Amino acid sequence: MRRTAENKLKVVAVRVDPQFEQRLRLLAEVTGRKQSFFLQQMIENGIGAMEETWLPPDVLEQVRSGALPPLQQDRTATADLFGDQADE
Repeated sequence: MRRTAENKLKVVAVRVDPQFEQRLRLLAEVTGRKQSFFLQQMIENGIGAMEETWLPPDVLEQVRSGALPPLQQDRTATADLFGDQADE
């Protein structure tokens, strides 16, 4: 699929335990794939379960129907990248 402005992949930064990073690096080295490939697979295969666990039923229904609710403007996607905020 050719990437356009509408379907361009986004970059997400995440902190992980060194053991997970080492396992991910080993997986990438042994298979010859990039770490980002495996991270994307984990997200694609696990986001549904996370949505079921964490989203309220009405929001989950919107997501599943393809009508994503608007994001809150006061929260930034990178709020925790440069601070030492505790995980919620």
